[in-house]
Amino acid sequence: MSSIFRGASAEQDSRFSDKTKKLLRTTKFPPNFDTKVDMKRVRLESLLPWITEQVTTLLGNDDDVVTGYIQGSLESARVEPKEMQLALAGFLDKHAAGFMRDLWSLLISAQEMLVRVRVRVRVRVRVRVR
Repeated sequence: MSSIFRGASAEQDSRFSDKTKKLLRTTKFPPNFDTKVDMKRVRLESLLPWITEQVTTLLGNDDDVVTGYIQGSLESARVEPKEMQLALAGFLDKHAAGFMRDLWSLLISAQEMLVRVRVRVRVRVRVRVR
């Protein structure tokens, strides 16, 4: 007697392919998404009011679920802006791309500002030592 199970598994059947992978391939993302951001260098608490304000403006009300999702995503060890944009599209619809573009630009800027501040502090310390 042959095997009890017949047909193809979900991995073998193209009808059940991973939709996220397909969207990652087909969606056009801004070029600044290629820049990696080290979240250890960014003070997230300083950006939370801006995030809350933007979400409130885009949705018309303060949505704690969306704000909490964004905060939780940014607190994780590895932040992937493309995947985050796709996840936010369910909440922010057509505004997700613009929001993520602006947020990622702010994160890059915040990361670079911290590096500049540290360099200035080091230079001041060296000047004082001499």
